[in-house]
Amino acid sequence: MIVSQLEQLNDTERDVKSETWRSRRIVLAREGVGFSMHDTVIYAGTTSTFHYENHIEAVYCVEGEGTLTNEETGEVHPLRDGTLYLLDGHEKHTVRATTQLRMACVFNPPVTGRETHDAAGVYPLVTEDGADRKVPTTARVGEQTKVASQSGTAGGEEQLSAVAN
Repeated sequence: MIVSQLEQLNDTERDVKSETWRSRRIVLAREGVGFSMHDTVIYAGTTSTFHYENHIEAVYCVEGEGTLTNEETGEVHPLRDGTLYLLDGHEKHTVRATTQLRMACVFNPPVTGRETHDAAGVYPLVTEDGADRKVPTTARVGEQTKVASQSGTAGGEEQLSAVAN
């Protein structure tokens, strides 16, 4: 089990700052859990463009207001507390912070903490030795577990059954 307090990351190697944002990397590749998690603040009145060619990122806004622009389509989406966006197509995107935005960000593959955005806003794919050490090796691939009440059976009994695909 890993327990971390955000303030303990302040001014450490896990506290990465730029002119428009600050990202505290709570979980990194070295933890070996298959993802990284960051607490990111985008400063009020700023504009930041990002493009993750090598990572999938899920972003959950927990504070503030702004907009998210998909630079590939021109679509603009409002950002506010409770908004989630998933960059599952490696979309180049721009975040405009009307007020300070605070985001919980999850990356896969996990970042190491050594990445920096290049001129195009891209993180290179940097790997960490042993980063896969906690990835499950005994998962039942190809099997599903279904609760009887979800399969439409009568009686309301909570029976579990394994179904091979």
